[in-house]
Amino acid sequence: MPRIRLDTDGPVVTLRLDNPPMNAFDSRQREELAACVRRLADSREVRAVVLYGGELLFAAGADIKALAAMGPAEVRGWNRALQRTFDEVARLPMPVVAAVTGYALGGGLELALCADYRVAAQDVVLGQPEVRLGIMPGSGGTQRLARLIGPARTKNLLMTGRSVGAEEALRIGLVDEVVAADSVHTAACAYARRLAAGPAAALEAIKEAVDHGGDTGISTGLALERSLFTQVFGTADAATGIRSFLEQGPGKARFDGPAREGAETDHDTEGRTT
Repeated sequence: MPRIRLDTDGPVVTLRLDNPPMNAFDSRQREELAACVRRLADSREVRAVVLYGGELLFAAGADIKALAAMGPAEVRGWNRALQRTFDEVARLPMPVVAAVTGYALGGGLELALCADYRVAAQDVVLGQPEVRLGIMPGSGGTQRLARLIGPARTKNLLMTGRSVGAEEALRIGLVDEVVAADSVHTAACAYARRLAAGPAAALEAIKEAVDHGGDTGISTGLALERSLFTQVFGTADAATGIRSFLEQGPGKARFDGPAREGAETDHDTEGRTT
């Protein structure tokens, strides 16, 4: 049975981890995740992605039993591959929303950090407990978490290995929205559909400018913004939006341009969609 499922609902695809009981990351799940993410990245039809682990939990991290059997050289390669796969999730051109239920620990939280927006359950438990095993996060926890909540709060979480609940996570900016546990996927899909109805080229450019511009100096970031602005200004969606604003006022445009002009043809997801 596949450990990753792609469930399609119009322009929104839910990428669901399906490796019970804890959705722990092993090599097989990572490979399936990488293959699915590459298919989504090439799609002209997918306009938003929801990351989801199911009703009970998001993901409890890496398969520690498998890691314990590895030597330093083997674990280096394993970690490099997982870092690369998570980076591919973060670099998906369309908006990505994480629907976080139950536990998101270690690699599970690191995967959620790759999303652009995180919806969490009221009873969620989030954390990077690696230090309690004498190790450290290795798939983005020291980098994406620090960029999201700041270095001091990141060091506190990573050095103590403590977990946080929904209220604290919302307060420090670790999650963006908290809803009832049975409404997480619904709320995440509703937000994803809202974004999917927007101008796809502009959304992709905004994501690129914020994510990549933030890793550079202000002058380089502004140059990237200027270049992307010029590219977006020439799209069909820009023509539609400007014309609608002038004729009907703000907020009435309907954007029908391709998800990514010039993207590859959408890959067949038959057999993955339920």
